[in-house]
Amino acid sequence: MKVFNTLSGQKEEFLPQGDEVRMYVCGVTPYDDCHIGHAMSYIIFDVIRRYLQFRGYKVKYVQNITDIDDKIIDRANQLGVSTRELAQKYTDSYFADMDALNIGRADIYPRATEEIPKIIEVIQGLIDKGHAYSAQGSVYFRVRSVPDYGKLSHRSLESMMSAECAVAGEDKEHPMDFALWKAAKPGEPSWPSPWGQGRPGWHIECSAMSLRYLGDSLDIHGGGQDLVFPHHENEIAQSESFTGIKPFAKYWLHNGLVQLGKDKMSKSLGNLVTIKEAVEKYSADAIRIFVLGSYYRSPLTYSEEALGAAAAGLDRLVQAYSRDDPVGGKGEALNAEPYRKQFIEAMDDDFNTARALGVLFDLARAINEAADASISIDKAQSTLVSLAREVLGLKLPRIIYVEVSEKISLRATVDAKVIPGTVQARVSRLVDERSRCREAKQWQQADEIRSKLAELGVTLEDTKERTALTYERVPSEESLDSLMAELGIALEEKGLET
Repeated sequence: MKVFNTLSGQKEEFLPQGDEVRMYVCGVTPYDDCHIGHAMSYIIFDVIRRYLQFRGYKVKYVQNITDIDDKIIDRANQLGVSTRELAQKYTDSYFADMDALNIGRADIYPRATEEIPKIIEVIQGLIDKGHAYSAQGSVYFRVRSVPDYGKLSHRSLESMMSAECAVAGEDKEHPMDFALWKAAKPGEPSWPSPWGQGRPGWHIECSAMSLRYLGDSLDIHGGGQDLVFPHHENEIAQSESFTGIKPFAKYWLHNGLVQLGKDKMSKSLGNLVTIKEAVEKYSADAIRIFVLGSYYRSPLTYSEEALGAAAAGLDRLVQAYSRDDPVGGKGEALNAEPYRKQFIEAMDDDFNTARALGVLFDLARAINEAADASISIDKAQSTLVSLAREVLGLKLPRIIYVEVSEKISLRATVDAKVIPGTVQARVSRLVDERSRCREAKQWQQADEIRSKLAELGVTLEDTKERTALTYERVPSEESLDSLMAELGIALEEKGLET
């Protein structure tokens, strides 16, 4: 198994330092809703963790929440709320987005504001070792104290200076020195410290949290390519200077950035598509296929066409998974083992999800051909769904088509072989009622029925001939009865007692 290490600039054999892979990924700064750029990064590292576990590794995964930051302070002031209230609102929004995308939770989500003692400990240690100095209530890291500063971004201090990365300041010894602790400003949150009231700098937060929860040396540190410099470069400098242990992280993995046209998608540029907007328009599986269909280190261009193609690819997998075994699992069977081996080979090559997806599409085609030839596909379908779900994190529903009535067809995207007839009958009655409302031009009530059914997991799509139902999940009879009662449809009218 090989991974591309930003530190060395090449692929290296993956050899973790112990029995447990220690993995740290830079998390969200919660001051607004997350966008597709965030989705790309967290989907990729979700799949990396899934694959490591698939290969038998134990993984301890830590992802921080930067809940104090200049952007949070500015946004909170604009809205007239506290930084704590703003950060909590968008942290909750972040978790809702991750759940919607089927991204597994990290083992630990440390918050910067709850790690102040550890942050102060690390800063004081850096001062004691001569790597940092206090000035006018702030503390700065002395970059010239680190001979190999710039080794992650492969840049010299001189090139950083010429690239106008430096920020001058009367209280700094060198323009490239960066803040570990920022002296308090009027109206900003602050904490007591040996240097006075203040708050931590961005870079030291991640060092303190990773050191506390994963130890002095990590196996994997991940994030977007826009974090290589200065954030991750500074993390290395301050962490290795504090502990005296190298490497701070053995493998540095960085994903490419999502673009909208020629520009990086970002909140500051205002050219973003939020995760909520994307999930509302496309399924979580389609978004994951869109992200995983390209090499994770390459830039990814967002477009309606690309998401549409991902949705079409998903449908190919779902259709193959949903086919009935023509011989009931008996007789000659399709051998899926070669596809499984190719899938693993692809993922072993620096998590090549694009190639791995291609293998699944090949397997889906083979399943369809085998079914057409009356060859058993049951075990091959199990391989397809296992790899898709366990490694790539796809939900990959199984669909069932049922003609409910002359005007209603059902496309059930659930794993259950049979949706209870009592549920189908109740849903059909609600759809009939909606049709009656539409014919009577009672648009508000018709829209209410549609939205209420969607909340219960049943979406409606109108065509010229009929209404197609899609079951994302099977609602309970009780929830449907409650809805019907709310709409004034009496039990006797339903004819569903039997």
